[in-house]
Amino acid sequence: MLPAGHSSELQVAAGILLNRQGQVLIAQRVPGSHMGGAWEFPGGKIAAGETSLEGLVRELHEELAIKVRYVRHLLHFTHCYPDRTVHLHVWLVLSWEGDPEGVEGQPLRWVAMDMLRDQGLLPADEKIITSLQKYAETQQPEWRTLVQAILGITEGSCNR
Repeated sequence: MLPAGHSSELQVAAGILLNRQGQVLIAQRVPGSHMGGAWEFPGGKIAAGETSLEGLVRELHEELAIKVRYVRHLLHFTHCYPDRTVHLHVWLVLSWEGDPEGVEGQPLRWVAMDMLRDQGLLPADEKIITSLQKYAETQQPEWRTLVQAILGITEGSCNR
């Protein structure tokens, strides 16, 4: 049951794309949409019958024209906005094919992890930033190199 004033409840998948420089990709919400103009982590609504991972893969292909290769679940939580409740399924996208582009005309930006709070991200993204920073602090420096070696990713590949 939604709290008074809430008109909808949404399941959303969000992807945290990390490049080799440790930067995170963010996208600007389309004007006219809920909280249009704000910045967010790419992703979108999970369709009926989809798992959160299937929704993530579909949304990132539709929005960024990339093919997801390797992900790791980061967290799942609920955030209440005045007019909607959003259940966020957040994934680290550690490998992908293609160069991310704003297929729907949305601006994209690579941002250093320690600068994310200064980017005008959605209120729900605060919890994601905190979890992402904790995750990064717990990783061994070679974790990304190991993943790349397992997947056969080389410096010449199109993965960032």
